[in-house]
Amino acid sequence: MEFADVVRRRRMVRDYDPHRPVPAEIRERLLEHAIRAPSAGFSQGWAFLVLETPEERDRFWTATTGSTPDEPRTPDGWLTRMRRAPLLIVPMSDKSAYLERYAEPDKGWTDRDESRWPVPYWDVDAGMAALLLLLTAVDEGLGACFFGIPPERIAAFRGAFGVPDRLRPVGCVSVGYPGDDDRRSPSLRRGRRTVEEVVHRGQW
Repeated sequence: MEFADVVRRRRMVRDYDPHRPVPAEIRERLLEHAIRAPSAGFSQGWAFLVLETPEERDRFWTATTGSTPDEPRTPDGWLTRMRRAPLLIVPMSDKSAYLERYAEPDKGWTDRDESRWPVPYWDVDAGMAALLLLLTAVDEGLGACFFGIPPERIAAFRGAFGVPDRLRPVGCVSVGYPGDDDRRSPSLRRGRRTVEEVVHRGQW
């Protein structure tokens, strides 16, 4: 698929065919492309938790939402549809990898002072890896959705999967073949802002 088509077709898919698993070779391409994302100082301070079995996925949804397959707690059915995704990938950032990398001689930030960073690039870079997951899914004929894990559920998520404290989940990417009940987000009624609205050339 041409790259322009991949970008144009990318959207968040919130319903999946539960009877069509993601082929292993496609799963591996998703991950191989994700680690091609840029990272400050080539720190590569990211990690990915891959959840495929029904037990793993149910454990994720229970930890992050407090719901079970029989008792979804979202009245709009969003969770019911999202739970059908056969593959979940949780990209995580590792701040310590960046602080250590920039303490090396070629960077020289030996104080490991987090205030030197204008923004948390460990999260930015993990987010770019997540975008490559989304774009690769489109290129492979799949649907995907990036969504957040509620802050009050992070501890439960860590405990459910033994995630080290140094890693912070920046969200989760659900992946699968779109289901029959997939629908456009009502938010799209807002319309996409144009280039003229958001771009300032030469000066604000």
